[in-house]
Amino acid sequence: MTTGRLPSTIAAPVEHTLEIKRSVFLTHLAPVAGMDEADEVIAAIRKLRWDARHHCTALVVGAHADRQRSNDDGEPAGTAGVPMLEVLRRREVTDVVAVVSRWFGGVLLGAGGLVRAYGTAVASALDEATIVGRALRTQVTMEVPHAEAGRVLAFLHQWVGTHDAVLDSPAYGQAATLSLWVAEDDIATLDADLAAHTGGAIAARAGEIRVVDLPSR
Repeated sequence: MTTGRLPSTIAAPVEHTLEIKRSVFLTHLAPVAGMDEADEVIAAIRKLRWDARHHCTALVVGAHADRQRSNDDGEPAGTAGVPMLEVLRRREVTDVVAVVSRWFGGVLLGAGGLVRAYGTAVASALDEATIVGRALRTQVTMEVPHAEAGRVLAFLHQWVGTHDAVLDSPAYGQAATLSLWVAEDDIATLDADLAAHTGGAIAARAGEIRVVDLPSR
């Protein structure tokens, strides 16, 4: 089955503190919708933690992780932002900004030590984050008489749980409009299962395709 899976993101901001030879590395990870929002997060952290010597950054945005940037913020070139970005790439996440604020502890770590410290700082923060999977899904909608809505909705709740799909909240008008997001390869299966469940009384129609967040299983 083709799932259309894309790079994941994180559900909410996360912070993690790492101390190495009296230097403190405080990582702030945040989900962002684009470059502008990432820049706002970086500016806010700089203002909040004004007394840190460095605020090194890495970010990845876009559904396909196609926009990336890093900054060493005064650390030796290539020892902070690049290893931070490499962790984000390796973990296959996007729409995430990482800011590592460092308070110098008086002991030089050397280039290798800095690379390890900044990479570990971001990796440790990601370990604590709730990862949200993403995928391309097709919207499938159906109009259901109110008298049948509860039964069909219960069937769809069960169906999405075994087919990596996402169910929207129902909308109620003259009839109940039920909508779910389905992998393209699963649309025919949904049609067949729905027909079997309703005796062919309910027809579903496919619509737009977009990136959706997948529920944790």
